[in-house]
Amino acid sequence: MKVVIPGGSGQIGAMLAREYRSRGHEVVILARHPAPSSAVRTVPWDGRTLGPWAAEIGDADVVINLSGRSVNCRYNRANRVQIVNSRVDSTRIIGRAIGEGAKPPRLWLQASTATIYAHRYDQPNDEATGIIGGAEPDAPETWRFSIDVARAWEAALEDAQIPGTRKVAMRSAMTMSPDHGGIFDTLLGLVRKGLGGTCGDGRQFVSWVHERDFVRALDWLMGHEEISGPVNICSPNPIPNAEFMRELRRAWGSVGGKWGSMVGLPASAWMLEVGAVFLRTETELILKSRRVIPGRLAAGGFEFEFPHWTEAAEELCRRSRGGAR
Repeated sequence: MKVVIPGGSGQIGAMLAREYRSRGHEVVILARHPAPSSAVRTVPWDGRTLGPWAAEIGDADVVINLSGRSVNCRYNRANRVQIVNSRVDSTRIIGRAIGEGAKPPRLWLQASTATIYAHRYDQPNDEATGIIGGAEPDAPETWRFSIDVARAWEAALEDAQIPGTRKVAMRSAMTMSPDHGGIFDTLLGLVRKGLGGTCGDGRQFVSWVHERDFVRALDWLMGHEEISGPVNICSPNPIPNAEFMRELRRAWGSVGGKWGSMVGLPASAWMLEVGAVFLRTETELILKSRRVIPGRLAAGGFEFEFPHWTEAAEELCRRSRGGAR
């Protein structure tokens, strides 16, 4: 099987490339700035215009588009333009490359985000009954911007006229792996410093997925040709931030982490806002309640290896402490 991963130079792309290469599949990454030391064949592209890279998609079996500027930044005007354009332009040009290719791939897995759903505490959001966000009366303007980005991202996928290729929008939660620079690595770093306490009031739900279940979900989607459209890729058990961080501290302590069993220092909402300015990021990544569940995966019989955060955190902490990847 040939897998082409546009925007695959980041954490998720590296994780997928590592997995598929270990199975003997051909993996090609499309990147704006190819790393010369990469073990995976990398082809340059600009994410906006057709070029020689399109030939890679022409004989691919699966395209997994992860392209998009990181949202871990301040939402100023310049960054907003880059966030939107990098997602919409890359999606459109991939659709064009598929449409003009002689042998279209059978499946296009397109990155989207679980942040498309409304900030809520009451009921979980699945694909059928979930509330798309943006209209919450108390939501900050930056949160509404993220919803607009997600809508535009998925609209670009929907607009692609490629009847020979099945399209899936992966509304993914935070993917947890021990890889350096990933979200789990960042959170564990706070715990190790004694700072991994409750964020805000701690009631906001955290939706997450273990890296092995993320890959297994993609395998499942590849094998279920009846599935298209939006699919939530997340654990079936999102939990409040206070519980999430408490279990992470406990897990780190259980594998011998020096600070793991201590109480992490909490951070109030105003403290997070101030810190976000200095760290040049946004508090939405921490304070928005993402209560998302995998309705379509569950209905199709998908079984999670790590459905609960307690076991997932323990496994990730063991690998982090042992240096395993």
